[in-house]
Amino acid sequence: MTDRIALALDLGGTKLEAALVDASGTVLAASRSRRPTGRAATPADLDAAIAETTAHALAHLPAEAEFAGVGIGSAGPIDRETGRIRPVNMPNLHGYDLISVASREASAVLGRDDFPTRRGHDGGCLALAESWIGAAAGSRASLSIVVSTGVGGGIVIDGRLIGGASGNAGHLGQTVIGDLTLEEIASGPASAAWARRQGWSGETGEDLARDAAAGDATARAAIVRSAETVGLGLANAATLLDLDVIAISGGFSRVSDDYVDLVAAALRDTAVLSYAQETAVVRSALGDGGPLAGAAALVLR
Repeated sequence: MTDRIALALDLGGTKLEAALVDASGTVLAASRSRRPTGRAATPADLDAAIAETTAHALAHLPAEAEFAGVGIGSAGPIDRETGRIRPVNMPNLHGYDLISVASREASAVLGRDDFPTRRGHDGGCLALAESWIGAAAGSRASLSIVVSTGVGGGIVIDGRLIGGASGNAGHLGQTVIGDLTLEEIASGPASAAWARRQGWSGETGEDLARDAAAGDATARAAIVRSAETVGLGLANAATLLDLDVIAISGGFSRVSDDYVDLVAAALRDTAVLSYAQETAVVRSALGDGGPLAGAAALVLR
């Protein structure tokens, strides 16, 4: 049987990554490469990154494989109709025509253009991967959230990615708690900044992890503050959406061994209704290839 393989691109605030992904959700390791992005990234920078990573990935496409198309997970918001993006943390890329550029570069390598190119926001693609081959597999209604440099999420119900009216449903990090967004309170950089305002002398999320493990009370408080705020946001999401599973991933979610447990406890303590309190909060079952698998799922499933 001929393998179906997709080209997956994952565009985030620190890097663009591309790889081939097969119909089981497996990332073909040799095809995988990345290029840096960052807040100062320009359209020319991204043009070059897409060209280089796409060419590298497609050079590993097996001759006998059926090419299913290009799937893209992008930092958002995104524009469903035009394919253009407005990433919060990359202002120079506002209006960038991601769909057209990715399709053009893949066509140039393959010498054909008879394939689909589909795009979702990065949190949504991760949610799709979790519901397909990850911690939310088999669930009816799930939410996946990334807690890292930013905070983002995606929703899958009955196996379908919920995009909403514009394709942007799931931006949990930009929901407001008090006077700030969830991301402005609970992300890794925000947590480190809060700890510094309390007199802590470190700089990064990694420093928080180290110092909290060594017994620093302020570093530990910053971690607990982040987890409890995420739990509050998820209690609201679970109440609104009637979720059975929430999967948590992202670098800052690994800042302490009990981070996910802290989030789960905060959700249970905050949610008013029993069905929301019973939502399972689990750590992602996917490695760092999850976003690529989710992007590929846009064309493979």
